[in-house]
Amino acid sequence: MTGGVGIEYTGVRELRGPLLFVEGVSGVGWDEFATIVLDSGERRHGLVLDVDRDIAVVQVLEDTAGMNRTGTRVAFSGKPLRIPVGAGWLGRACNGRGDPTDGGPPVLGGSYAEVAGAPINPVRREPPNEAVLTGVGAVDVLTTLVRGQKLPVFSAAGLPHLELAVQIAAQASCGDEPFAVVFAGMGLTHADTAFVREGLAARSAARELVLLLNTADDPVIERLLTPRLALTAAEHLAFTEGRHVLVVMTDMTAYAEALREVSAARGEIPARRAYPGYLYSDLASLYERCGRIRGRPGSVTILPVLTMPAGDITHPVPDLTGYITEGQIVLSAEMQAAGTYPPVDPLASLSRLMRKGTGAGRTRADHPAVAAQLIAALARSRQVRELADLIGRSALSPTDLHHLDLEDAFRHRFLAQGTDENRSLDDSLDRAWEVLLTLPRSQLGMLPADLLDAHAPPQDQEAR
Repeated sequence: MTGGVGIEYTGVRELRGPLLFVEGVSGVGWDEFATIVLDSGERRHGLVLDVDRDIAVVQVLEDTAGMNRTGTRVAFSGKPLRIPVGAGWLGRACNGRGDPTDGGPPVLGGSYAEVAGAPINPVRREPPNEAVLTGVGAVDVLTTLVRGQKLPVFSAAGLPHLELAVQIAAQASCGDEPFAVVFAGMGLTHADTAFVREGLAARSAARELVLLLNTADDPVIERLLTPRLALTAAEHLAFTEGRHVLVVMTDMTAYAEALREVSAARGEIPARRAYPGYLYSDLASLYERCGRIRGRPGSVTILPVLTMPAGDITHPVPDLTGYITEGQIVLSAEMQAAGTYPPVDPLASLSRLMRKGTGAGRTRADHPAVAAQLIAALARSRQVRELADLIGRSALSPTDLHHLDLEDAFRHRFLAQGTDENRSLDDSLDRAWEVLLTLPRSQLGMLPADLLDAHAPPQDQEAR
């Protein structure tokens, strides 16, 4: 991180949590980078959150522990926080502030960019229309991730969302086009950090990964900076160097809780569940940094992962995330209890841009029809299962029994997958066909006759 040093101020009025209140300042603006020098000579860094007349509120990135009012000096740079950007980030592992944790030198780049980013002109946005393949069948077939999309994963405590995030980050690709992954972890345990490093070691060795990991015992304020650093590095790799970049951010609930803590320290009036009233706009300032720009080859795709407290999808973080993003991948405790990985709930999950990134010339010609028919069949299977719970399996019709068989086949033959299994799209679609063909042909009305003729074995065509 960088920023010049200007006049030093010694008028520290108050230390409150991660915030430093400096009085007697002039010419200081919001988001300005500050250097803080303790009486011991230790240097810390901060960003200006607010300025009211001659008082500046500075959030200290390394926290205010060990600081005292009288021996602290603060210098404002006159510029926002900037970081070096470029291919130098690839293959590196850093903490949430961008300082290396891999034993290497500081990350260098040919140019610098402000971490706050710049909004993409809507007129220059290119509509997403090509897929990012993750190697996870449930995602690639039913909730296809499209280049330039923002598609969150909604999870809950105890579900394997980190395993899924690491698997997607390790396996994702855009065919033969230049590709990179930026992984931003927030509030992780040390065991989780080690798991992420190990799971992504091959991608890092191939210089296709930027790793930013904020641990639970790091300063909470650092979590507000971590996703911004990740997106700043991703934007340069995408829009200047022409790569397709997938940004995985986990856990956004930890980010929102850090935002709530800073808001409380500032004495702001709380909104829903004590989160600040600007939670929506703050999340949007991160999620909306994805996309494609007309005339430039790269793209930024965002996969935020968040845990829903008590599994409540109406909680402010998933609720507001759902308003901003284009669908969601929902993990199910029921699927997890049945021993299925990944425990994706296909009927609660949705990719609103899927139709634009699938089909002939993009994935496979039968992809949209197969996905639609599979979702419809699973919806009917769930209704039949509820009916069977009421009246008993023996009272069901033969067609209803076929739907119960389909649900079991879906879970075991299509959804279930190893945590290190990179499944091709063709394999996933072929498995979807196997599941669908457990139904009579009369129940597959969403599939064109020519597709059915091509995929159903001749004896099945006659029997059905």
